[in-house]
Amino acid sequence: MNLEGYLTLLVKLAAMAAIASIVARSNTFQSMLMRETRTLAQRAVLALWLGVVFAASVAVRIAGPQTAYQAADLGLEGSLIAGLLGGYVTGLLSGILISLPTFVHSEYLTLPLLASVGVLGGLLRDLAPTPEEIWRFSPYPDVNIYRFFKEKRNHSRTGFQLIFLAAILCAEALRQGLGGLFHRSAGGNLVFYLYPPSNEDLSHSLAVAAIYATTLFAVAIPLKIWNNTRNEKKLEEQERLLVEARLAALTSQINPHFLFNTLNSVSSLIRTDPTQARVMVVKLSKVLRRLLRKHENFSPLRDEINFIEDYLSIEMVRFGDKLHFETDVAANTLDMLVPTMVLQPLVENSIKHGLSSKVEGGTIRIRTQRSESRLHLRVEDDGVGIPEEKLGTLLEHGGIGVSNVNERLKVLFGADYRMWIESRPGNGTRVEIELPELETDLAAVS
Repeated sequence: MNLEGYLTLLVKLAAMAAIASIVARSNTFQSMLMRETRTLAQRAVLALWLGVVFAASVAVRIAGPQTAYQAADLGLEGSLIAGLLGGYVTGLLSGILISLPTFVHSEYLTLPLLASVGVLGGLLRDLAPTPEEIWRFSPYPDVNIYRFFKEKRNHSRTGFQLIFLAAILCAEALRQGLGGLFHRSAGGNLVFYLYPPSNEDLSHSLAVAAIYATTLFAVAIPLKIWNNTRNEKKLEEQERLLVEARLAALTSQINPHFLFNTLNSVSSLIRTDPTQARVMVVKLSKVLRRLLRKHENFSPLRDEINFIEDYLSIEMVRFGDKLHFETDVAANTLDMLVPTMVLQPLVENSIKHGLSSKVEGGTIRIRTQRSESRLHLRVEDDGVGIPEEKLGTLLEHGGIGVSNVNERLKVLFGADYRMWIESRPGNGTRVEIELPELETDLAAVS
């Protein structure tokens, strides 16, 4: 094999790497890669994807001059990979699809060859101890042999890797054997293959080794590229689940705290004012229905304001005329999305720390406005205020209310929000939040 032949093998590997990288960018294909168990329809879709992609590589070779685009033909490797990823059905269908362009050149043995190789890939998938072993494949024989002797307690894994490697070599040997046999007997090619020179010198042996090594790497390259894609998707999913778990933990801090205070109020009224106690229980059930019904991270501001009104109606039973509530809510903010339960902890803090110790009580005011695609929320009271020495650390160490809200906003928005507190002892406290404008389509909210 001359220099041009070796360059053809290098171009073949480059073509496989390019195809694998381009296909990996598709979100649809990424979703298919993440499934280890597939329905028959999903296997057929995967076969269509891989069949069309690798059939195109065969078509490039067919359409070009006789020897110009031989490196483009990745039909054998594509059929084997299809079986590895999707099983027998995917491998068989992909092999058939990939072989269709070869009928233009009357390469009639290609269809049974590629269909068989696709089924071989499905057999390898079934032999794998776990589906993850397919992605661990290494084209280096010495690595697999080293693993076999090192991992003495798990020979099933290392043994599979050796079988995997041998199967790829056998598939290439089958192509070489069929190509050489029918090329000589029929006077033409009934199956495409890259063949070394016929002499038996050292260059022949090197060329044969190069061809088989190229096939090994052509199978390994897309597996490595697509496995990196799978790992990235897994990391993204783990980060998403971590954020959801963190939000759930933070939210669970709010609801029991609120319920504990309310039930304490009910218990204190049962003997002194049973009628008011019953009213509080009814109002509490209304609040609980909303809490149990809503599982989203975001909800319309309108719902949050209604929830605050229900919550304060419970607290007003306890405080009577000492507690007042005022709102200044801009109409164009009512349908904007806000984090669920973002206002209630702040209102609860105002009551607990600002007004409960004030003999004459006081007023809680909520104001909202929209400005330059930003939502501004304000919760203020005219209570006892916060000492200056505590004000600086309130967002991080302000108890369940303030620090919880700040932590949830940090999880949801990162650095794209502002929250600050202004307070003077004896003159009340103001908490302000600035959020980015979110989509108003509730169907898009998870």
